[in-house]
Amino acid sequence: MRLLPKEQDWTAYVWLIYMPYFLVLPFVVPSSVGDKAAAIAVTVVALPLYFWGYWLRGKRVLWVIGGFALLGSLLGPSNPGASVLFVYSSSFIGKSFQPPRAWWMLGGLLGLIGVEAWVFHYQMGCWIPAILFSGIIGSVVIQQCQQRRLTNRLLRAQEEVEQLARVAERERIARDLHDLLGHTLSVIVLKAELASKLFTRDPERAQTEIRDVETISRGALTEVRAAVRGYRMVGIEGELRNARTALEAAGIQLEAAVEPPGLTPAQETVFAMALREGVTNVVRHAHARVCRLTLRQRDRFCELEVTDDGRGGAVVEGSGLQGMRERVEAIGGAVECDGSKGTSLRVRVPV
Repeated sequence: MRLLPKEQDWTAYVWLIYMPYFLVLPFVVPSSVGDKAAAIAVTVVALPLYFWGYWLRGKRVLWVIGGFALLGSLLGPSNPGASVLFVYSSSFIGKSFQPPRAWWMLGGLLGLIGVEAWVFHYQMGCWIPAILFSGIIGSVVIQQCQQRRLTNRLLRAQEEVEQLARVAERERIARDLHDLLGHTLSVIVLKAELASKLFTRDPERAQTEIRDVETISRGALTEVRAAVRGYRMVGIEGELRNARTALEAAGIQLEAAVEPPGLTPAQETVFAMALREGVTNVVRHAHARVCRLTLRQRDRFCELEVTDDGRGGAVVEGSGLQGMRERVEAIGGAVECDGSKGTSLRVRVPV
């Protein structure tokens, strides 16, 4: 059995220092046998009530608050030490209720002490400490507990932010790896198939294609490591070269019209990754003969368009297009896909 919950610290035992004052006072000053017996009996009741208060939550704590106030009211006329019972009542108000409700309850308790002191003619040694210390300790506890609640909320919010950051980082790595490997593996497959076909007819050309596969694979390994570490910075020029290599390997003619606009590094990376995803989809799915690529600035927008003369059809957004859309929308842009005449991918970002 535990007297206190696990989350409660040892200071709860320190606050019991007031209880001996109430218990011992009738034995120190002239008092009747009944007053001494009442002090012992109330102490026996007050101690379990005190520890019980730390286990209760919400409105159930009102039983403890009311219990201490009642005990203080019963013993106040005969035992000045009963003022400590009102102090315990005020402390549980701050522990269990938040402002402004806690302030209203504390004010009501102080008003009750004042009325009882006037009606029952409490001794000054009882009602003055009862009002003074109940007000001070009750106010301090309300402030401390509210500060602790705010701190706990802040810590929980910080944990949620850290969790969201971890999720976002995993999603970023997943998107980057998808775009990197999807494009690179498509080129490797195309070049490997071409090398296989040329193996008997043109061994030298087949050997060149195999060396290209090795070079592309090593480059992909470097890019994957950079993506995982978060240092990846993709450039438009580099992606244009990769796009030309992939389309040539697939036997698709590239018609490019690029007017490099002034972009921030983050915007350039988004456009470069969009270009990679668009070209990868053309190589994989379009069955096209020509791929047209334009990049230009129109008014306040920079626009990338990747179109082909392939089979078109309904555009189903897989993880690649979804990842691209998330990147573009994160910097205030928009993505449009149309499969009515071939396939058209348009990315617009404000610059």
